[in-house]
Amino acid sequence: MRLFVFLLLFTLVCVGQTPISAKKLNDSALSIYKNQPQKALEIFQQSEALAKSKSETLEYARAKNGLGLLYRDLGAFEKAIAYANDAMSISKDSLLTASALNNIGRSKRQLGFYEDALTYYLRALDIYDELNKKEEEATVTNNIGLVYSYLGINDKAIEYHLKAKTAFEELNNKKGISEVYNNIAIIYANDGDLEKALNYFKYSLAIEVNLNDKKGMAESANNVGAVYYYMQEVDSALTYFEQSVTIEKSIGNFAGLPASFNNIAQVLIENKRLSESITYIDSAYQYAKDYKVATEIENSLLNYSEYYEASQNNSKALDYYKAYTQAKDSLLNLDTNSKIAELEIEYQTEKKEKELLEHRADLAEKELDLSKKNNYILGLSALAIVLMLLGYLIYNQQKLKNRQLKKENELKDALIKIETQNKLQNQRLRISRDLHDNIGAQLTFIISSLDNLKYGFQLPEKLSQKLGNISAFTTTTINELRDTIWAMNKNEITFEDLQVRISNFIDKANLAAHNIVFQLHIEDNVDKAAVFSSIEGMNIYRIIQEAINNALKYADAKTINLTIEEIDCKLKIIISDDGKGFNQATVKLGNGIQNMKKRAAEINAGLIVDSMAHKGTRILLNL
Repeated sequence: MRLFVFLLLFTLVCVGQTPISAKKLNDSALSIYKNQPQKALEIFQQSEALAKSKSETLEYARAKNGLGLLYRDLGAFEKAIAYANDAMSISKDSLLTASALNNIGRSKRQLGFYEDALTYYLRALDIYDELNKKEEEATVTNNIGLVYSYLGINDKAIEYHLKAKTAFEELNNKKGISEVYNNIAIIYANDGDLEKALNYFKYSLAIEVNLNDKKGMAESANNVGAVYYYMQEVDSALTYFEQSVTIEKSIGNFAGLPASFNNIAQVLIENKRLSESITYIDSAYQYAKDYKVATEIENSLLNYSEYYEASQNNSKALDYYKAYTQAKDSLLNLDTNSKIAELEIEYQTEKKEKELLEHRADLAEKELDLSKKNNYILGLSALAIVLMLLGYLIYNQQKLKNRQLKKENELKDALIKIETQNKLQNQRLRISRDLHDNIGAQLTFIISSLDNLKYGFQLPEKLSQKLGNISAFTTTTINELRDTIWAMNKNEITFEDLQVRISNFIDKANLAAHNIVFQLHIEDNVDKAAVFSSIEGMNIYRIIQEAINNALKYADAKTINLTIEEIDCKLKIIISDDGKGFNQATVKLGNGIQNMKKRAAEINAGLIVDSMAHKGTRILLNL
């Protein structure tokens, strides 16, 4: 011990140029108090003495508050409350006050004073809300949910827990998320949904292990064990309970031991291992009394009763059960406590009213003097009310005008939009008429002239064949021009329009290719009311057209299938053939497939080409 003191003094001398401050000590202790409580206790006490000697009020209060947090985690709840009250009396700092109030609330909850706990939590919540401290606000909200859970008001508890969960997820606070899942799991366990409770507890345990939070690990392990117990998986339950005990002992959290000891005892009693169970019950009862953990005192008494009943000692079993019910009644009789408090308030109110009556005579003369002042104040108040009413009327009138102006502007915008659309439609119709009347007529004239040349003169075979190719190309151009005009004449293309166009094209292809069977199949679940833009409709039609033309030209197919189906609200168009196919790794893709891919990309669709030699070709368009 002397050597330790010497080394400490030597260290302080060596760093004498920059002595450690109370603030740094407090920050250091707060960062380790959950996993290293004894070391944190020494640092807090050192900070407390240092801040007091230097009259640093805020840091002195922070040290007190830190000791309160530490003692709460160690199960010394009354000590924790005393330190929290000291902290609030020393400094009026809002953040520190809210922390102390939350700490008192948690300690009161552990002692079984749920109404008091709720009162302190709500006071802390108001301060955090005012300071816009989202993380701390979420913590207190979660704690309030826990109080409602203990009181059996599960719908209210879930409401607060989910509100806290949302806030913690937005802040990416893993510890907060773990505590919320832990608390929600308790409610599910109480409602009998054990699988869901186990998943929530295990999720919480995984987060605590990740964070290396020993106290959180112990609590979560204990809860996982409890669910396994309810699921009658005894070995798993005992493993997790023992794990919880080991962790609680390692961090000195002796207030957390009674819960695990009681759980182990209960499992052993139900499995007729009575000689082992009594040791755990004794330990649980002793720790619960030492640290005033009200709920575990109650559970220990119930375990004693069940132990003696299993041991055929009915007299002792009855005595302990009576003690258990008495403890439970005193813990849960919140309505009685509340009524007593209300009666006390009523009594104090009546007492003060009597005192006021005794002084009323003395005040009569003064009231006469004050009546004139009151009348003056009433007059001013009336004037203020009139002015407020006038202001409200003017405000409402202006609000109505603004609303009317807004509607007028919206109407003007709508009219302008309609007018613009009409102009665009007229322009498109004009262009389509020009294409049809001028270019279409000229192409038709070219075809007619070529046919006249071909049949009116004796031309060489090659020249005749060349003129036939030009005529065929021109005919194709006219067909494509008509498709373009069809798309331009529409603002939007319905599925039915597209279906008719595709059917016409297939009919023409069928006439041209006598040895090929065409099959068009549209699934019943396809939305027939679907609507496409003119660009989308045209590109879909062109892709189908190109795919079928490729099959006609190159596939040597006997059957060409076109299937349209809808899967997961997505339209799928499949063009397949039973032709000779091709090896995609060796065959260079032509312009046709490249054009199809470009058209698909233009409408944000996916195009998949699937082909193998002698296995046919399948083209899938995903919209």
